Amino acid sequence: MRGERNQTFARDFILLGLLAPNQYGLLFLTLILIIFVIAIMGNTILILLIHLDLRLHTPMYVLLKHLSFTDILNISNIVPNLASNYLSGNKSITFEGCGFQIFLCSSFVGTECLILTAMSYDRYVAICHPLRYPFLMNHRISVLMAAGCWLGGIINSSIHTIYVMLLPFCGTRAIEHFFCDIPALLRLSCVDTSQYEGGVFVSAVFFLLIPFIIILFSYGKILHIVLHMKSVEAQKKAFSTCSSHLTVVIIYYGSALFTYLRPKSYHTPGQDKVLAILYTILTPMLNPIIYSLRNKDVLCALKRILVKISSHRNEYFLKIRLNCLG
Repeated sequence: MRGERNQTFARDFILLGLLAPNQYGLLFLTLILIIFVIAIMGNTILILLIHLDLRLHTPMYVLLKHLSFTDILNISNIVPNLASNYLSGNKSITFEGCGFQIFLCSSFVGTECLILTAMSYDRYVAICHPLRYPFLMNHRISVLMAAGCWLGGIINSSIHTIYVMLLPFCGTRAIEHFFCDIPALLRLSCVDTSQYEGGVFVSAVFFLLIPFIIILFSYGKILHIVLHMKSVEAQKKAFSTCSSHLTVVIIYYGSALFTYLRPKSYHTPGQDKVLAILYTILTPMLNPIIYSLRNKDVLCALKRILVKISSHRNEYFLKIRLNCLG
């Protein structure tokens, strides 16, 4: 019985984590938890607004709703476990739990990459080909695109997760990271993984590099059209929107590309942790802020919902007063 238990523990991994066990680590954890709450609240509000307001039932906002949902799942896969490990001091994670976390993280990252690409295509068609927009981009097409993004991310993640978890791990099972990630686990394998690294490189090209190039091309064409607009106000608005969207895209894709396109020998734990913070924690907070606070349609939808809530509340209190007087 004891031998079986020891064998089970031997299969577990140890997440060395991100934060030092001191006051600075606790301060940084507090900051991460604040970012987590903002990300969850911001994305949830955005999803509810898109669902409740019929004016936002357009292809762009269908894709944006899926982006917000992906962000909620992605950050929820990382931060609660990070906080729990730090506060409890128990840094172990089961073999199965590690594999499941790899699957979820890879699925969400791959899906988000494809959704951001689909959103850039939607903006490109809307601005560069407005007359053909109803044919090239409608509700049915946007739903199919979103489904394709999820399917592509899940299939890609399943292949990588199965392969990585079948690798033999020798010696230390301490993972120099704050969550189970493919590059971090490859460092623990006692076999040559160069052939598999080639597969990771190809996957990163299809899910990161090519979509990133497509996004840059789309926004390049959009900016070209904007520069030929006669309205200075329209130019300012378009530049403001494009610059904010591109900022998030560059942060997200830049960090993910640098993580998954480098060979194992060029990875360092410190760099991997900083890059992972950008695309798993920071970006899910920035997306709802940029796509809502800088979006007139979303702000108008929020005002309409707040006015409805306020009017319903006033009607409720008025009924109570009338009942009391009666």
